[in-house]
Amino acid sequence: MRTTLTLEPDVAEKLKREADLHQKSFKETVNTALKRGLGITPPKRKKPFRVKPRAMGLVAGVDALHLNRLADDLEVEAWKDKQPR
Repeated sequence: MRTTLTLEPDVAEKLKREADLHQKSFKETVNTALKRGLGITPPKRKKPFRVKPRAMGLVAGVDALHLNRLADDLEVEAWKDKQPR
């Protein structure tokens, strides 16, 4: 169906950026946005974010818990030094 639609400038700009980003036509981008807004098509599922474990490179025998406590103590001392006396 062919129709005329008056868009607010900010909406038109957002649609143009989406069309360019996904390399789709403006018409297709408008239709997709309307369908999503009306609940006609479900949004695409994004790949779940996963944190990849990394080795910390600590020397054997170093307790990471004590390092965290040391960092906390240093942070508190720095905060105290900044406070007016």
